[in-house]
Amino acid sequence: MEFFDFGTIFFMIAAIVIFFQLRSVLGRRTGHERPPFDPYSSARKDAGAEATAGENVVSLPRRKGAPESATSYAAIDAVAAPGTDLNRGLRAIRDADPNFEPNSFVEGAKLAYEMIVMAYADGDRRALKNLLSREVYDGFVAAIADRESRNEKIQSSFVGINRAEIVNAEMKGSEAHITLRIVSELISATRNAAGEVIDGDPETVAEVKDVWTFARDTRSKDPNWKLVATEADD
Repeated sequence: MEFFDFGTIFFMIAAIVIFFQLRSVLGRRTGHERPPFDPYSSARKDAGAEATAGENVVSLPRRKGAPESATSYAAIDAVAAPGTDLNRGLRAIRDADPNFEPNSFVEGAKLAYEMIVMAYADGDRRALKNLLSREVYDGFVAAIADRESRNEKIQSSFVGINRAEIVNAEMKGSEAHITLRIVSELISATRNAAGEVIDGDPETVAEVKDVWTFARDTRSKDPNWKLVATEADD
């Protein structure tokens, strides 16, 4: 699996609905194309004192045995109760990557969600390749190719994200994995070659619920996280 820049995850996405026929790939989504960029670096710039120019490129791990101050976990304890599995998972990620900060990560993830959904709707394979693991990318591309073979197009507008929360976090070897539950609102419709609406509604706002997992190798100099798993959350 491949990965991307921690608490700064994700990217500018403006949304998309991926219809019932494509839910095996990512649930329901929609979107519009945007040029690829590093969402993590962008999110980190907004993190204020927590961010430095060097952190945008490489995060150096702490030496083993280095003492961990209580304040270094304060941001984690604010989003996950101490003693819970989620808190322990986030602390483990922080131990492997001292630059990780959960709130910045969530903000980046929200941007990434929008960008990925929109790139899928626009069939922007190049943008998707920079944001997805190989397995997820292959699934998205197959769905895009299937849609294009029928001369169908997705017309959509991203209304916004109502909620995005971390629901699971863990280290798998050197890889950090974070799962989020995302609730968004989209306007989306699929049109056939004649321009007729065959799915969705171009005038109705629909609530979309997804569960997405992002991952990053904390030993890598690559600061980017990548989407490694998706599912609809009905």
